Amino acid sequence: MASPPLQQSSFLLASLKADYLNKPFLQRCQDLVKVIDDYPAKELHLLFTWLVESVFGSLDGSIVGWNVRFVQARTNEYNTIVEFLDPSGPMMKLVYKLHAEEYKYDFPISYLPGPVRASVQEGVLPDCPLFHKLQFPPSGLLSLSLSLNPFEYYMFYFAASLIVQRSYLPGQHFSPSDSAYFVLVDGYLKYFLPTEGNVPPSLVPVVRGTVSPPPPRSPIVPFTGYGVHHTSLLKRHISHQPSMNADPAAQEIWRSETILQVFVEMWLHHYSLEMYQKMQCPQVKEPFCPTEDHVLVVRLLVKHLHSFSSSQRPELITSSPSAHSHTSPLEEFKRVVIPRFVQQKLYVFLQHCFGHWPLDASFRAVLETWLSYLQPWRYTPEKQSPHMDNQDRTVPDKWAAFVQENLLMYTKLFQGFLNRTIRTDLVNPKNALMVFRVAKVFAQPNLSEMIQKGEQLFLEPEHVLHHRQHRFLTPSLGGSFLSSRQPFITDSVFKVKSHVYSLEGQDCQYKQMFGAEVRNTVLRLSQLIAQAKQTAKSISDHSAEEAANQSFLSWFGFGSSDLNTSYVGNDIDYMGLDSIKKTDEYLDRTLDYICQIFKLNSAQLSQLMVSFVSTQDDGGSKQLPDCIQEANGLLLTDLGRLQMINGLRKFDIDYQGDPELQPIRSYESAVLVRLLYRLSSLINERFAAEMDSLCSRRGFSSRLARYFLTASSRAETSKRSPLTRRSLERQPQPRISLRYLGSYRTLFSIFLLYVIASFFGFGPVSFIFWGLLACFCHGVMTMFADKRKTH
Repeated sequence: MASPPLQQSSFLLASLKADYLNKPFLQRCQDLVKVIDDYPAKELHLLFTWLVESVFGSLDGSIVGWNVRFVQARTNEYNTIVEFLDPSGPMMKLVYKLHAEEYKYDFPISYLPGPVRASVQEGVLPDCPLFHKLQFPPSGLLSLSLSLNPFEYYMFYFAASLIVQRSYLPGQHFSPSDSAYFVLVDGYLKYFLPTEGNVPPSLVPVVRGTVSPPPPRSPIVPFTGYGVHHTSLLKRHISHQPSMNADPAAQEIWRSETILQVFVEMWLHHYSLEMYQKMQCPQVKEPFCPTEDHVLVVRLLVKHLHSFSSSQRPELITSSPSAHSHTSPLEEFKRVVIPRFVQQKLYVFLQHCFGHWPLDASFRAVLETWLSYLQPWRYTPEKQSPHMDNQDRTVPDKWAAFVQENLLMYTKLFQGFLNRTIRTDLVNPKNALMVFRVAKVFAQPNLSEMIQKGEQLFLEPEHVLHHRQHRFLTPSLGGSFLSSRQPFITDSVFKVKSHVYSLEGQDCQYKQMFGAEVRNTVLRLSQLIAQAKQTAKSISDHSAEEAANQSFLSWFGFGSSDLNTSYVGNDIDYMGLDSIKKTDEYLDRTLDYICQIFKLNSAQLSQLMVSFVSTQDDGGSKQLPDCIQEANGLLLTDLGRLQMINGLRKFDIDYQGDPELQPIRSYESAVLVRLLYRLSSLINERFAAEMDSLCSRRGFSSRLARYFLTASSRAETSKRSPLTRRSLERQPQPRISLRYLGSYRTLFSIFLLYVIASFFGFGPVSFIFWGLLACFCHGVMTMFADKRKTH
């Protein structure tokens, strides 16, 4: 009886696959919309997995699909993709059709993030209810898969497509926040996690049960969760109500819980080896480095969750714990969404990024994600005056509990940011802007006092809490928010300690943000800021001086040819005078904010800065980096490396090898340089003994020969660049060097002199004679001048 529909579905799938290769994109989407509307769920069942993969690509990266992540608003396919995948669009209609018939689809655990995959293979079942739907094939644990309903399967694929490495066209400018994927994430969050009203009902009525119980576990593998498993309150809430009289929010909120669990588990569940050890998870290290668009999507999630949580009804926020049992599931979801879903995984995610992200301006995405989480008051329904600057906005007292319950987000990550900052180039305006942004956020009135209060609560003596609780409860690692709720805790000290110990372990050594060690680091940062300001001023003065010294002869290549003295440590190519002014402004305001945050004496800090700048003006800019003299030469210390990284000091690098083998410069003729090198090498090899004998004698002719034959091979013995003892002891060998004749400048000068000499009647022979005579006289005069200087 099932054979004709199966054959029809197979024919339909083959037809759609053929159209996928032959028809244009818009026509294919129109055909899919018609198929979804006209065909029943039985015939659409076999098309679903192919359609999801053709849209988002394969999870192994071999199939690109529609490349939703890189489709920009200016492209022709943008509107079609967004409309087709919209929360109320055709694709979601197909999902609801299949969900009504309780179809199941397998999602291999091999495509889950490394921590989840490793824990399942180790026999440790994650706390998230989505991972309780395991299927155990006969082939063993390596081919385990999750049995998911259509909505869960679609959302897993949608979330996984963000972390699968794909490429876009090389010449295409890609803006993550302008992509179709970014817009769809924003649309899904606003639709399924609404800040106003309830979640819209399904487009297709769900005839059967909305939530099916998890499949029975196999007795072969004794799974033990690393979180505490509870029965979902949502399931209990629905099961106690008749289906026809159930609250629509209670029927539909399972989608909100599912989409958030999928996003958090797929985007934030990436831990380093250290985090595994702290949380007693399987010690499997995953080489994970999130991309910039990944971090921007996480920031979008954080911002929306703040708005979603802040949209809770005011009377529920201040009500007693017993009142929460009578609230709707959506309001209950808003109350616990951040501490139960996001807090722990986001902390680990950001800590991993702070420790592994490159020291460049792309860190701005991570920084803004962190700052967005730290400021939930920016996403409340109450809008403050847009003309009021951020530092003039007082943080309301009601957010003190949030600051205390997220203490490590403020203190530990701030210390991580300090450690990054002292290793970055603060002369770069993009890096200076990041330091300014963090200082501006932490300088908001009341915020530093709230953080200090949280630290004081954490440092309360332990014996005060013994009569309340024998051990601190650790929040679950992302299970259903509607699990059995922990008792309402009124003790702020217990909340702060529970937060810190759950993230860092019972044996953590807490370092106070306002303690002496961090304060010394802040003073060191202030000194680096002063150094960066002085370096920026030197660059500005040097650029202005070079611009003023430009002359007409520079068009002929007569500019400075000293390639070793140009400053290249702070991206001069794009740093104009305006950028340097911005750097100076950012750093000035950063110092003001630092004084406000840490209650520093601005007068003493200014005096420290002035004394440092005066030291720099007395010759600090010409000092070498901090070094230690060893047997084999100079060795940079850690301070010297830091000075060179920030462009504060440098060696005036000189070429210490054979001058004849230097790279060919842009002002030299490659053909002439190579020919002249061969000619001079033949002469030096043929007459090496004669030249050495001539230079070893005494007398005027020998001194003159030494001047002309050893000047090109003399190595400077000054410490302009780090020299080894072997290079200092190297003795110059007499030889002829003709490389100077390969320079366009030399040739042009000779040509110009010959043109001038021809006006006075000099021919080629006489011109060569007088030129050689002039060189001889110049050598004699220079030799006597050097001798007189030596005496």
